[in-house]
Amino acid sequence: MHRRFKPQTVLEASDASPTLAGLVARARDASERLKAVETLIPADMRAAVKAGPAEEDVWCLLVQGSAAAAKLRQLTPALVTRLNAKGWNVSSIRIKVQARH
Repeated sequence: MHRRFKPQTVLEASDASPTLAGLVARARDASERLKAVETLIPADMRAAVKAGPAEEDVWCLLVQGSAAAAKLRQLTPALVTRLNAKGWNVSSIRIKVQARH
C-alpha cells in the first residue's frame, strides 16, 4: 500500500503546525533584526555574522572568528540602540563565536 503525499512548502507546513509556525516566526524575526543592523557592521565582516535566537530582551549573534567577535562587541551599543529605535525591546546582545568546520 503506497500513500501519496502532496508536497508542501515550508510555509504551508508551518500553517498546519503551531510548533513549526513558531520556529518560522522566530527565524524571520532574527533575520529582520540582522537586516536592521546590517549597515552598522563593516561590509567585510557581514558574511561572518549570522542571526541567532532572541530570548526576551537578549538577542544572540553567531560570529565566525574571534577577531570579528571582538569588533562586534565594540559595536554592540550601537546595535542595541538601532534595534530599540526600530521597535525591538533589546537590552543586550550576546555574541557567540562559531567553530570553523
